Amino acid sequence: MEAFNSKDLAMKAQKKILSSMANKSTVQKFIDDTTSEILDELYRVSKEYTGNKGAAQKVIKNLIKIAVKIGVLFRNNCFSEEELKLAQEFKKKLHTGAMTAISFYEVDFTFDKTVMSDNLTECKDLLLKLVNSHLTSKSHDRISHVFNHYSDPQLLTKLYDPSGPFRPHLTKICKGLNKLVEDGTI
Repeated sequence: MEAFNSKDLAMKAQKKILSSMANKSTVQKFIDDTTSEILDELYRVSKEYTGNKGAAQKVIKNLIKIAVKIGVLFRNNCFSEEELKLAQEFKKKLHTGAMTAISFYEVDFTFDKTVMSDNLTECKDLLLKLVNSHLTSKSHDRISHVFNHYSDPQLLTKLYDPSGPFRPHLTKICKGLNKLVEDGTI
């Protein structure tokens, strides 16, 4: 006889429902204004970089879906002690990445695409380890898609060009990251 677990079924339903609702109006109900502004700027950067509105929407939608699913897992206490340690390591790496991004923005000519790209790749690897046994391979692909997109050295180089067209976006992103760091969110 097949084992039935209503808690697992409910969690799968939550993840499915919330990830299918990952659009701008729904997301604004779940995330704060600062994070929403950062996501908007990341979308604009992706759209301008790729020249493809659909591709930019997909990367942001994937980012939101992953964040929602991880949030559901966390709220339902699905992570083991070891996985919670990975989550702390991920949060620390994300904090370091945010501080590095802000520093590279504030101090001209200090930007190092390898440092930024490596930090984002390490975040991706930690996150994939964290959700390895909890999310499907499709979700793993979404994580890789988001981090591979934003760790692209060419994208990062254009983003950090002091006289480049992405500078206004970077200004808003770093302003938002600074607020999230000060608030202790990341």
